[in-house]
Amino acid sequence: MTQEKQLIIGEFRRKLDDRFRLSLPSEFADLFPEKSDCVIVKERPGCVSLWEQKNWQENLNDQIGLIQTRLKLGQLSQKMSELQSFGRLLSTRYRPLQLAGRGRLVLPEGFREFLAVEAENEVMIIGAGTCVEIWRPQKWIQYVEKRIPRFQKLFEKLSH
Repeated sequence: MTQEKQLIIGEFRRKLDDRFRLSLPSEFADLFPEKSDCVIVKERPGCVSLWEQKNWQENLNDQIGLIQTRLKLGQLSQKMSELQSFGRLLSTRYRPLQLAGRGRLVLPEGFREFLAVEAENEVMIIGAGTCVEIWRPQKWIQYVEKRIPRFQKLFEKLSH
């Protein structure tokens, strides 16, 4: 994605091929440089997100740095179970990914299962403001149905 901050929006239906390859819509592919290094992230059941690697890694490093500082200061000694859970989830949550030409990617194992999609099935490609998301269509519909009634309030909150 370009260094200039821009709102990523749009909704597109795409089909995975028999090898779980996917082409991003040109509107989103243009946000990533050719053969770009990205990160794919498990967000919520039925949804993974795609981020430019450098920006995502900087944000992750900042947050992990804060946790490591708290750990060194002994502020997490009573939260070892939570810290272990965090480590497990972080270990499985993301994976580096390289986009091929024209925004093509292969959905990695583990992420296919998390999305619960099969080869040659459709997925939804969504602009989520700060990243691109890939959704299982049924989960996307459920998400929208639950949240669309609150859209106007959210829009007003963010714009004021």
